[in-house]
Amino acid sequence: MWDEVYKSAKEKCTICRCCKICDGRACRGETPGPGGKGSGSAFVRNADMLKQILIKMDTITSNDEIDTTADFFGHKVALPVYAAPISGIKQNYGADLSDLDYTKELVEGCDLANTVAFTGDGMYDHMFKDPLHILKEHNGFGVPTIKPWLFDNMKWRIELANDTKVLAIASDIDASGLTNLRNSVTPVGFKSVEDLKEIKSFVQVPLILKGILSVEGALKAVEAGADGIIVSNHGGRVLDDSPSGIEMLEEIVAAVDGKLKIYVDGAFRSGNDVFKALALGADGVLIGRPVSQAVIGGGAQGVQIYMNKIKLELKEAMAMSGCKKIQDITRDKVIVKM
Repeated sequence: MWDEVYKSAKEKCTICRCCKICDGRACRGETPGPGGKGSGSAFVRNADMLKQILIKMDTITSNDEIDTTADFFGHKVALPVYAAPISGIKQNYGADLSDLDYTKELVEGCDLANTVAFTGDGMYDHMFKDPLHILKEHNGFGVPTIKPWLFDNMKWRIELANDTKVLAIASDIDASGLTNLRNSVTPVGFKSVEDLKEIKSFVQVPLILKGILSVEGALKAVEAGADGIIVSNHGGRVLDDSPSGIEMLEEIVAAVDGKLKIYVDGAFRSGNDVFKALALGADGVLIGRPVSQAVIGGGAQGVQIYMNKIKLELKEAMAMSGCKKIQDITRDKVIVKM
């Protein structure tokens, strides 16, 4: 079934090549487009470093049923895999699909798969309000992402999200350095710890900071009162020659020491990849480009098919490593060769 969705996406995308192995090599530097910034090395590194982690096999075990369910801030989900916030579908993928229709299908698909969609934001007000309206139709079951706009433009977005009673609010603070957004009609700006504390004071649900890629940044997030972080280099689209999220994950997990939830993204393409992140201490994984292809190729059903594919792969990895539940996926289940 996934092969059919993938084939349909490949036919509908005129910019993204929908490569069978989506690792950033074919689209180096293609921004706009799906590629990584500059040389594209950060996107490529995301994929390459995941292959440097090996899963240990242990098949002398019981026949207990394998359970992939996880907790997302008090809400049970079918697996600890979430849809990353994506926008600019026509611009970056070349698919004849508006961002609004994309978000409708994405949120519905994640609902069908019993997981959570992170929705996007943009320089014009409707680019935040429209996705939020869709989340409202789904009883707030999702996470709106707010870019690090200047304070007033963040505040009204937070207030709307609070009123919608969403599961959490995210801010991709690494977008603060994007030249096109710094010079846009609604400019972004860097945020200090004190700025983030003030922002946090208006948030009535868990606050997740996306774009943390160092121990220093993670500890600042803790100091600011964040409830979660996403270890991420923004799909390799904000800084050339940056490390991958998976490279920094274990060090950040150790430094944070359980003070907040830790998620990670960056070229996760299989249930095996998800297993590796969980073994290194992540609470969950966000997936972007393949989920976009799932929406383009099959709408909400495409997302459900894709998430079920990842779930099955994760169950297989758990079965072959002697894990029966997500909590069993521990550091000793993998070998790190980085």
